[in-house]
Amino acid sequence: MSRLERVRIYPVKGLDATEVESSEVLDGGTLAGDREFALFDADAASESDRIDGNPHDNGVFNAKHSDRFHELDTAYDPGTTTLTVETADGEHREFDLDDERGAAGAWFAEFFDADLTLRRDASRGFVDRRGMGPSVISTATLEAVASWFDDLTVEGARQRLRANLEISGVPAFWEDRFVGDDAPAFEVGGVRIEGVTPCARCVVPERDPETGEPTPEFRQRFVEKREETFPEWADEAAFDHFYTLMLIARVPESDRGQRLAVGDPVEIVD
Repeated sequence: MSRLERVRIYPVKGLDATEVESSEVLDGGTLAGDREFALFDADAASESDRIDGNPHDNGVFNAKHSDRFHELDTAYDPGTTTLTVETADGEHREFDLDDERGAAGAWFAEFFDADLTLRRDASRGFVDRRGMGPSVISTATLEAVASWFDDLTVEGARQRLRANLEISGVPAFWEDRFVGDDAPAFEVGGVRIEGVTPCARCVVPERDPETGEPTPEFRQRFVEKREETFPEWADEAAFDHFYTLMLIARVPESDRGQRLAVGDPVEIVD
């Protein structure tokens, strides 16, 4: 039986995931708490970087801009809004992001040696693609990717690829079928989810999530294996290249405000 196996949100963009049992789809189409906070670099941000009234990608400071993100172990408690940070050299800090967001931003600015502030958008989060929704991948896809590399575990693949929704009981690359001409949609517990675009990958998946060290020839092998295993049910014309994995989806406005929960059945629909 196909089901929603995991729900992961990333409370602070670029930092570690928080696994939850369920998450509400916000009116903006994203999952509650996902990328709700983000670091912004004052040297990069400008008024021209604003989309829909929110600072967007050019001002965001994340793991694309510094591999030092991998030196941090973080945990976030949505109930208390407490962010716990552990550094590689043993420093331990806790910040209530309701009341101590300025202090947290100052700490990160010192750690990264950059002019950073920590901002919040609880209505939609600082997702990369404004107007889109959760990212989707299958457990079988993660298992396939892990098999392409020596010493890469399924959890390691999960940490590198950073999806919101993980679907079990389906074949590898199941998520590829939901983009392109005449692509179907699917429902999770009755909530309709439509594919928008495949996710082109950046430099981050090439790095070991624990150490930040790049995996030798990661991109080359990934592309070779992706092309070799590209599923027959996918519309190749919808993919610009083979360094692409994971579905960026959207939830129609009519289905927003509902919750997606671990264990919800998954069904393909027209």
